[in-house]
Amino acid sequence: MNHWLFKTEPESFSIDDLAKAPRKTTFWNGVRNYQARNTMRDDVKKGDLVLFYHSNAKPAGIVGICEVVKAAYPDTTAWDPNNDYHDPKATPEVPRWVMVDIQLKEKFTRMLTLDELKMVKSLDGMVLLQRGSRLSIQPVTPRHYQAITAMAKR
Repeated sequence: MNHWLFKTEPESFSIDDLAKAPRKTTFWNGVRNYQARNTMRDDVKKGDLVLFYHSNAKPAGIVGICEVVKAAYPDTTAWDPNNDYHDPKATPEVPRWVMVDIQLKEKFTRMLTLDELKMVKSLDGMVLLQRGSRLSIQPVTPRHYQAITAMAKR
């Protein structure tokens, strides 16, 4: 099993939106960066655990844990001209983009803010905390995952 951090802007889709979804499950679509897409397509697997991160928010931070319940498959929103994530070069025959399904496992009682995470010595080296780190799909080491889940229980 691998661990990941998925970023979303809470105005677009928040952990509360996921909590309200049927079976607390939805697809994770709209990834339009090739490196993040390749990670999701090639490395993210069913059963992997995901740290749910609210980005571009004040404050930004980790708000819960999800599980990948369906591995990568074509992102159908890419070929829908009425969708915000439409890509005119994507087609059902050549989809270009993928999505996975996630299910909420736990919503933290409080957000672990980015500023707070930066102060934790055991998180040194975490991709999220590296200068210039902007990818929406990021790997998380088991050590970093354990440190974050321990912080969430305090």
